[in-house]
Amino acid sequence: MDRKEFLNVQRIVIKLGTNVLRNENGDVALSRIYSYIESIAKLVKSGKEVVLVTSGAVGLGKKKLGLTNTDGIALKQACASIGQGKLMSLYEDGFDSYGIIAGQILLTEDDFSQRKKYLSLRTTLNRLLEMHAVPIVNQNDTVTVIELDETLEPVQMCFTDNDKLSALIASELDADLLLILSDVDGLYDSNPKTNPNAKLLKEVKGVTKEIRALGTDASEGGRGGMKTKLEAARLVTRFGGKVLIANGKIPYVIDEIFDYKEYGTAFIPDDEYLSEKKRWIGYATNIVGKLIVNNGAKNAILTKESSLLPIGVISVINDFKRGEVVSIRDENDVEFARGIANYNSDDCKRIIGNHSKEILKLLGFKNYDALITRDYITIL
Repeated sequence: MDRKEFLNVQRIVIKLGTNVLRNENGDVALSRIYSYIESIAKLVKSGKEVVLVTSGAVGLGKKKLGLTNTDGIALKQACASIGQGKLMSLYEDGFDSYGIIAGQILLTEDDFSQRKKYLSLRTTLNRLLEMHAVPIVNQNDTVTVIELDETLEPVQMCFTDNDKLSALIASELDADLLLILSDVDGLYDSNPKTNPNAKLLKEVKGVTKEIRALGTDASEGGRGGMKTKLEAARLVTRFGGKVLIANGKIPYVIDEIFDYKEYGTAFIPDDEYLSEKKRWIGYATNIVGKLIVNNGAKNAILTKESSLLPIGVISVINDFKRGEVVSIRDENDVEFARGIANYNSDDCKRIIGNHSKEILKLLGFKNYDALITRDYITIL
């Protein structure tokens, strides 16, 4: 796709990684940050809507305190508390010099996973954009625990880094473009750190398993890495959005990109359009409960978009309530879908392996024939 056509967008989410907000010495890269602010101000004044998702609070707090490491949850949260204020003051002062209002939004996983909070957040973001403000979004590291402690089980969190957070924001707002700026040039056909002949992919159509296999882990100082960026691209392209991953250390890179310079890797939207509700089910909820299904049920869901019937379920893992989103996994414990449960975990355990006509007899009541109806299943 021609870059001019690719960048014919109105609503943009820009994600800045920790490593582009700091220089080689670990200090705040002030000139680079102000160049981002200047470029975003140009976009806003040209009539575009921009949401900024920014990392950097923990790193800036660590630098302010003169620490060499941030071992331990409490210390990381303290660093986030100190660093977030400094980070926001930079953005506020910078945007104010261009006559643009910046609004701070700090989020936790529950702000997405709980449906009412999710819808309220969307309303707030839309209102800010209507007023031509720039929402500045970050994870609320001061109070959240899951992202900072990777050992917590058995919860599958809806996001654990700002790559996924930026994708969720883009999804929630039906953004036209997610621009991820990091310390990498884009996606390569192999690891450029180990293969000097690795080639940068200029365009990707479809974030397939093969494409996701090219992802690598986070660089020093960050939490994401190419792997999480590809997961973000997968979500956004599934609802018709575009994604561009580029090197944020290129001088005035945002200006250059919107002058149609072919930096980075462009991800072309899929042909499918995943509805807002299915996006929320598949990507924006915290998952505790799991249903293990047999191969027949898996094939029916994947090939026929069928509902999940009790007869196809082998086991129920963890406790969950009716109406909660659960993980649907095959016999090898590989997750392939998610859906909203019509029965709680105790009731599910009593009826799995049986035909739907037996539900009333086994439970004394019957809500649905299916444990999860097909309209509330999202294939991953």
